[in-house]
Amino acid sequence: PAEMEDPIQLKEEGNKYFQASDYEKALQSYTQAIKLNKDKALQAVLYRNRAACFLKKEEYAKAASDASRAIDINASDIKALYRRSQALEKLGKLDQAFKDAQKCATLEPRNKNFQETLRRLGANIQEKLRIQFSTDSRVQKMFEILLDENSDKEKREKAANNLIVLGREEAGAERIFQNNGVNLLLQLIETKNPELILAAVRTLSGMCTGHKARVRTGHTMVTFCNLLLLFCFCVDTKKDLRMITMRLLDMLVSKKVSGQGRDRALNLLNKNIPRKDLKDHDNSRSIFVIDNGLKKILKVVGQIPEMPDCLPLTENTQLTASVLLNKLYDDLRCDPERDNYRLICEEYIKSKIDPQDMDKTLHAVQIVSGVLQGPFDLGNKLLGMKGVMEMMVALCGSEREIDQLVAVEALIHASTKLSRATFIITNGVTLLKEIYKKTKNEKIKIRALVGLCKLGSAGGTDYGLRQFAEGSTEKLAKQCRKWLCNTSIDARTRKWAVEGLSYLTLDADVKDDFVEDEPALKAMFDLAKASDKTILYSVASALVNCTNSYDTKELVPELVQLAKFSKQHVPEEHPKDKKDFVVKRVKRLLKAGVVSALACMVKADSAILTDQSKELIARVFLALCEDPKDRGTIVAQGGGKALIPLAVEGTDVGKIKASHALAKIAAISNPDIAFPGERVYEVVRPLVSLLNTERDGLQNYEALLGLTNFSGRSDKLRLKIVKEKALPDIENYMFENHDQLRQAATECMCNLVVNKEVQERFVADGNDRLKLVVLLCGEDDEKVQVAAAGALAMLTAAQKKLCSKMTQVTTQWLEILQRLCLHDNLEVQHRGLVIAFNLISSDKELAKKLVESELLEILTYVGKQEDHPKKQHVINVARDCLTKCMDYELIKPLSQA
Repeated sequence: PAEMEDPIQLKEEGNKYFQASDYEKALQSYTQAIKLNKDKALQAVLYRNRAACFLKKEEYAKAASDASRAIDINASDIKALYRRSQALEKLGKLDQAFKDAQKCATLEPRNKNFQETLRRLGANIQEKLRIQFSTDSRVQKMFEILLDENSDKEKREKAANNLIVLGREEAGAERIFQNNGVNLLLQLIETKNPELILAAVRTLSGMCTGHKARVRTGHTMVTFCNLLLLFCFCVDTKKDLRMITMRLLDMLVSKKVSGQGRDRALNLLNKNIPRKDLKDHDNSRSIFVIDNGLKKILKVVGQIPEMPDCLPLTENTQLTASVLLNKLYDDLRCDPERDNYRLICEEYIKSKIDPQDMDKTLHAVQIVSGVLQGPFDLGNKLLGMKGVMEMMVALCGSEREIDQLVAVEALIHASTKLSRATFIITNGVTLLKEIYKKTKNEKIKIRALVGLCKLGSAGGTDYGLRQFAEGSTEKLAKQCRKWLCNTSIDARTRKWAVEGLSYLTLDADVKDDFVEDEPALKAMFDLAKASDKTILYSVASALVNCTNSYDTKELVPELVQLAKFSKQHVPEEHPKDKKDFVVKRVKRLLKAGVVSALACMVKADSAILTDQSKELIARVFLALCEDPKDRGTIVAQGGGKALIPLAVEGTDVGKIKASHALAKIAAISNPDIAFPGERVYEVVRPLVSLLNTERDGLQNYEALLGLTNFSGRSDKLRLKIVKEKALPDIENYMFENHDQLRQAATECMCNLVVNKEVQERFVADGNDRLKLVVLLCGEDDEKVQVAAAGALAMLTAAQKKLCSKMTQVTTQWLEILQRLCLHDNLEVQHRGLVIAFNLISSDKELAKKLVESELLEILTYVGKQEDHPKKQHVINVARDCLTKCMDYELIKPLSQA
C-alpha cells in the first residue's frame, strides 16, 4: 500500500483485505487513507471501516474511539453507531451501548437486528445490576487475595485496584461495608505494607466521598470515624442518624481515639449538626446533641494537655470543639433553649469546682476558657458564676506553672471590649502585670503580655484612646516580634505572640514596624502554613490591620466640629493610616509571600476556618489586589484559586469582598492562566453577583470588565454567563448614565452577541434589546460607539431577520447608520460600513431603500478614495457595498474615472 497516494483506491484495497479476513492489512490501508484524505464524508467512512477492523481484532477501546470520530462527522451514521454500540458492550459500558443501539433503532425502526440488540442489552443491564448486588463474593475474594501473603504481586495489585473502584460506587461501598470490610481494611493498614496501606486508604477515602474525610496515607488513624461517614450517606433516617451522632459523641471522650480521629469527629459534627439555613425551622439535631453530648464537648475543651490524664489531642482539637459549642449555641431558637444550654454548662462546671482539689478546679477554669472562645456571651455569664473569679485569682497566685498558664489564658479570653465582667477590666490588668513581673517562665511571660496587649487595645484604631503610655505599645510589639522569630520557643507559645500582634497592629506605628520586619512576617506566615490551624484568626486579623482593610466609619466634618465644641471625644486618624503608607505596606507583604500563606489558610479543611476568618482573609485579598501591577504576582502564587471558595461561601460581606477581588483579577488577567481548566466557570457566578444595584459603581465596573474579558474567550464561557442570568443586568448598565459603566456593559454585550442563544434573544419579539444597541451607536462617546457598532455588525451578519428589524426599531436608524459610515474614527467607520453591507446583502428591497438615501453618496465617496494601507479595510467594505448594489442592478457600474 505504500506506493498508493489515492485515499479512494486505498479504501477499496482495504475493503478487499477485510473481505478476505486479513484485518491487519485492511487496517494498514485504512490508516494510510486517513492520513492522505481531505474529504470529510470519506473520512467518516474510513474511520467507520477501521472501527470494524478493530472490532474483529478485539481492540474494543480503539474501535469505540474510531466509531466516535465517524459519528462526530455525521451524527446519524448508522453503521458507526452500531459498531460503537458493539465495542461499548464489549468494554462493559452497557448503558452507553444501549443508548447507541436505541439511536440505531430509531433511525431504522424496522431493522430486526437492532430490536434484538436492544432486547439483549436490556437483559444484560438487568443482569449486571443483579451481579453488582451479588458483589459480596467478589469483595470477599479480593480481601482473601490481599491478606494472603503468598498470593502473587500482580493478583494483589489487581485486587487492590478493584477494591478502590468498588469503594467509589455507592452500591459497592455498601457491599464492602456489609462484608466486615471495615475491619478487613484496618487489617490491611496493619500489615505495614505501603502498597496495601495505600489501597486501603484510597478505598476508604472513596467510600467517604460526599464528606471530605481527608485520609492521610500511612497513618493508622483511619479509624471508625471514616466509616461512620459512609453510614452518614447510606442512611437518612432519624434513628440511624441519632445512632451515628451518639457514636461520634462517644468518640469525643474515648481514650482509645487518636487526636486526628477526635478532630474528624468534631468536624463531622460541625458540618452536619447545625442547620445550614436559619429559615429551616428544625433544629432538632442541635437539641439532640446538646441534651446527649454537650457535657462531652465541654470535657474536650476542659482538657489540659500538660496533665497526665489528658485525652489524645491535636493542636486543633480544643478550638474545633469551641467552634462547635458556638455553632450549637447559634442554632438555638429561643430563650428557654439557651437557658437550658447555660444550665448544663453551669452544672458541669460546678461539679468540677473543688477548693480541696486544684487539678479538678483547673479543668473548671479551662472549660470557661473554652466557652469564651465559642459563644462569648455565654462565657461571660459563666465568669459571673459564684466561685469562678475566686478560682482564677487563686490560680494566678499559685506557684505551679500549669496553674498560672491556665489562669492567664482564661484571663486573655475573658478580656475584650465586649466584656461585661467589670472584674476583668478593673482587676485583669493588675493580675496580669503581677504575673508578668513575678514569673521567670517565658511561656507565662508571653501570655501575660498578650493579655495586657488585648486589654490595652480596646481603643481600636483610634489614635487618641491610647491605653498605654506613648511608645510602650511599640515596645510591646517589638517584644512580640522577637518571640515570634525565636524558633527555640515552642509553637503554641509563639502563636500567642501573633495573637498579641493582632491587637497591637491596630496601632499604625506598630503596623509599619511589623511589615518592615521581614523575618517576623515570614515567621508568622510559616506558622500560618503549619498543621496548627488555631492561629488562623489572629494571622488574618493582623493582616487586616496592616492592610487597613477593616471598615472605617466616615467622619462627617460638621459632626467633628460639633463634638469638639461640646468637649466630646473625637476619633483621630493616625498619619501612618493614610493611603500612601497602606500602599507601601501592601507591597511589603506581597514581597514577603503573603499570598501563599493566605492560600494555605483557605485550604484548611477544618471547622476552625469559620465564616468570620474567611471574611478577614477576603478583606486582605481585596486590599492586595488594589494595584493592577500586583495582580499577576497574586495569580502566580495561587491567589486566584484561593479566592473562589471565599466568594462562594461565608458571610455576605466576605463573599462580596472576595468576588470583588476576583473581578479585579478577571478584569486584566488572561483567564486561562489565572483560572486554569474548569475553574474559570466557577468565577462567573461571583462576578455576576456584583452586577447588582446594591453594590457600588466600582464593583459593577470591574465585574463588567471581568465578564467582558471572559466573554471574549470561548463560547462555553459566553453560555455560562447567559445561564447565570447576567444578560438583563448587563443591559441595565447599558442604560446607565455613568459613562464608564455604560461603555463596559456595551463592550461586554459586543462579545456576548457572538453566541447563538444571545442572538436569539435579540431576534425574539417584545423587547428593546436591538433598539438599545442601535441608539447606542448614535451616542457621542466613541468607546460606546465602537462597542455598540461592533455588536450591531455581528448581529446583522449572523441573523438576516435582524437586518429588517433594525430598520423598524427606531426612526433614527438611517441617520445613525450614515453618521457611523462617515465617522472620523476608522474603527467606528469600518463597523458602520459592515452594517451597511449586511443590510444590503440581506434583502434587495432594503438595498433599494438605502440606495435611494444619502447613504449611496457616502458609499461612493468612501469607495472612490485612493488605495491607502491605513484605510484599506474601510475602502474595501464600501466597494463591496457598491458591487452588491450593481449585482442587484440598482446602480450602473462606475465609469472608470
